[in-house]
Amino acid sequence: MRMPFGRPSLRPCLPYRQPVAPEHGGLVAHFLGTSSVLLSDGETSVLSDGFVTRPGLLRVAMGKLAPDRSLVRSAIARLRVEELAAVVCAHSHYDHALDAPVWALETGAELVGSPSTANIGRGLGVPESSLRVVADGATVSYGRFDLTFLDSVHSPGDHYPGTVDEPLVPPARAGAWKTGTAYSVLIAHPAGRILLHASANFRPGALQGHLADVVYLGVGSLGRQRPGFLDAYWDEVVVTTGARRVVLVHWDDFFVGLHRPLRPMPYFLDNLDATMSRLLPLARRDGVDVVMPVAWQASAPLADLADPA
Repeated sequence: MRMPFGRPSLRPCLPYRQPVAPEHGGLVAHFLGTSSVLLSDGETSVLSDGFVTRPGLLRVAMGKLAPDRSLVRSAIARLRVEELAAVVCAHSHYDHALDAPVWALETGAELVGSPSTANIGRGLGVPESSLRVVADGATVSYGRFDLTFLDSVHSPGDHYPGTVDEPLVPPARAGAWKTGTAYSVLIAHPAGRILLHASANFRPGALQGHLADVVYLGVGSLGRQRPGFLDAYWDEVVVTTGARRVVLVHWDDFFVGLHRPLRPMPYFLDNLDATMSRLLPLARRDGVDVVMPVAWQASAPLADLADPA
């Protein structure tokens, strides 16, 4: 019998653990939980979200939040980030945008996203010269990375809808970090094409004509949706882009710090068991490789992709 406050085990997911990157280099990724991914080709690095403060559930529900600059600095040191070109926010909730301005301040990176993300940066003192607001379809380039921002939609049950319309100065309630614009970010590089799709939802047809080799697929809240929703989500994001590999993100309990192993959300918030039981047959049907990323571990998302059928 499932305990109401229990959580899924990661044991059934162990066969899908993403392998360590080979030592010969190439495009390397580091996963930091939620949808935070650092991509580097040895010359240029770009980061999505960079959420490492991860306040506990009680503080999120009842207290005020602020980024922990020491945790960002520790992450920079652990990842050996010497230069960072850009920090991009999938949307502006605290689990995406709380720490992003600190990464920009610590590394000199541009903070890229919606007007809401820019106001979050302003609240922490990110200079205007380091803020870049992007519209639907805009492409920005950093080294050999070309990032195209495509308007998307937050997963069902958005707790903090709306926009951040003035500089957000922390500490503040979690609800101050409103959604703003949700993006799906297509990253083109000579090594291949990667889609960062953080929120488990879709705009029908929005990705038509956009191809990707790998999708970092947000699965948060999918376990609470009807089966037909997951089928449509898979078709709209994975099948439409022709992806041959899916890296599952935003499945972990982000109320737990990164000093501990990642674990799934508890059942009262999501159901990773249900998500995997529905998603894996779709992946087998379409010949798509599914992997679970490991926090902090270097991986090669584009390595050893099977030839298209």
